[in-house]
Amino acid sequence: MLFKLEQLNGIKTGKIAYAYWKWLKLSVNSGSIIYTAVGQIKIDEINIVSEEDINDQDAVESGYTNKQDLLKSFFRKSIGSIYKIAVSYHFEDPRIELRNEIELTDSEFEDLKNKLARFDKFSNHGPCTKTVLLAIQNNPNLHAIGIAKLTGFEKDWVNINIRKLKNLGLSISHLVGYELSPRGMEFVNKYFNKE
Repeated sequence: MLFKLEQLNGIKTGKIAYAYWKWLKLSVNSGSIIYTAVGQIKIDEINIVSEEDINDQDAVESGYTNKQDLLKSFFRKSIGSIYKIAVSYHFEDPRIELRNEIELTDSEFEDLKNKLARFDKFSNHGPCTKTVLLAIQNNPNLHAIGIAKLTGFEKDWVNINIRKLKNLGLSISHLVGYELSPRGMEFVNKYFNKE
């Protein structure tokens, strides 16, 4: 689920309590936690609704000015079910604090190195984390398609693997593109200076 930043801020402040999505197949579950730019968002409840069930108040509670604006947001999806999803702000994203750590202890460095070695070991592409880390470092704010072109990996694979780096606090996702976090920069500098 991708939210606009205004919607995320509304969810964080409690102004927005619902999200509406039109999908052929439901892609979230009640109780799920989604990591976003403002922290963790919880999926509280999911119901299928029809256009007739939605009113202007529902639209306002989901960050739109009226029902018509909300329905226009489905313009790319002419088929599928409309889901009314109760959402709430859950917690700060723990990866934010992690990614801002500048000094890595020897133990943390070795732990990261071992985790990345495991990623490489089980990757269909073989050793690849070094390539991806350097592509992000040398091309800040480049989107997944650009990183895929630079590295020769598929875009979907790039997204999944950058998410793994983000979960370790090594990268930051922006509305467009990625960059290494302070922790990621420290790791890359330490890692490549030891080679």
